[in-house]
Amino acid sequence: MVIFSTLWFGLLFFIVTTQALPSPFNFYGPAPLPSEDPFYKPPQGYECFEPGTILKQRKVPSPIVTLGKIPVRLSGAYHVMYRTSDNFRNATVAVTTILIPEKPDYNKLLSFQVAEDASSPNCGVSYAIQRDHQTKPEYGTIITRAELFLIIAALKNGWVVTAPDFEGLEGSWLANYRAGYAVLDAIRATLASHCFTGIAQDAVVTMWGYSGGSLASGFAAELQPCYAPELKIAGAALGGTVPNITTVVHATNKSMWAGLLPAGIYGWSRDYPSVETAINVMLKPERRKEFLKVADQCFAANLVDFAFDDIFAYFKDPNIFDRPEYVKVVDENSMGKSIPRIPLFVYKSKEDEVSPVEDTDDLIKYYCDNGANVHYNRDLKAGHLLLALSGAPSAMNWLADRFEGKSVSTGCRVTEELMSLADPQAYRVLGLALIGELLALLGKIILGPTSLAW
Repeated sequence: MVIFSTLWFGLLFFIVTTQALPSPFNFYGPAPLPSEDPFYKPPQGYECFEPGTILKQRKVPSPIVTLGKIPVRLSGAYHVMYRTSDNFRNATVAVTTILIPEKPDYNKLLSFQVAEDASSPNCGVSYAIQRDHQTKPEYGTIITRAELFLIIAALKNGWVVTAPDFEGLEGSWLANYRAGYAVLDAIRATLASHCFTGIAQDAVVTMWGYSGGSLASGFAAELQPCYAPELKIAGAALGGTVPNITTVVHATNKSMWAGLLPAGIYGWSRDYPSVETAINVMLKPERRKEFLKVADQCFAANLVDFAFDDIFAYFKDPNIFDRPEYVKVVDENSMGKSIPRIPLFVYKSKEDEVSPVEDTDDLIKYYCDNGANVHYNRDLKAGHLLLALSGAPSAMNWLADRFEGKSVSTGCRVTEELMSLADPQAYRVLGLALIGELLALLGKIILGPTSLAW
């Protein structure tokens, strides 16, 4: 395994230095943490503005970089703070990152939701993809950097990308109404940014997200008819869907994915006082410090630190989250509350170990029984992590068709296939360079935390 990873790293170095998307190095100081950066402080009176209103903007202060600190070549990169809503429709703010490719088609806008899956305010994509970010441990942001390669593939198509920090300024992970509102308001703000980005105000819009990113994208799709009916979204690709959080809890506790749970619980505490009380009162004193690591570190670090733990053993009452007030929180933030009115491409592995495929089957049936327009592809073999990569070419091809205005079949269609990076379609859509980088990253993730530093 070590030899395999070393060979991939050598290939990666060759690919990045010869074929990737380099731009000349500039020397910058360390980027300040969002919790310490004045830009992330909301302006006074933001509550008075309509959702989607731009409150402030700036050029991204440090280069956007891939693995190996190679800057992504762009014609522009901007941070935009905008007014949005929390889980209860109270006024709040969020930041989105707008990336303009070298050869942009300003009429095509992709809203890409990164699976941040963390409850630290310093894990947002707006910060984690900058060079010399100070989030510790650094390997905590490895998933965000992996998804940056998918964003690069979109940029190579000329698509403008907006990537919102949909958890808000406090890291309210799994507050999924907030996430859906933040996605829709980021689209509003991005379409209103023409004067400094050049984006067409009537650009064709699509959405894409995998795993935690599919939750934000999915909630946005469900909420759009009532919250942002003026937005004309051509379609959304949702991969690795996790529609039922209750079953995710049971599937991931005591597994390699157990670190999702303390981050999710802590994320809920930002919006739900009852969950905050559970953390303050019901954590065992001897486990409190360990549990609260999630307040300061990101996704991959949480997976490492809590791997195979029984997360509910951290609480005085291990059945605390079976109480009605907490069951209500879980149910409120699960999908299937309303019907999307935009076309959907949903891809999900039958072998998904984070969220059983049956949950997505049930969600799609609910959508389809109520008039939704869905192409649902069930992958035959890939696990949750691998499908993020192997499913990307099909998602990008489907999104490209939406951008081109191609007709989409009405009603619902369910297919089953083996999605693979070895498929010629993958090389055509992603390119050899990006596939090499993604596989190298996957090798590092499999080898564990000591291989993730760069």
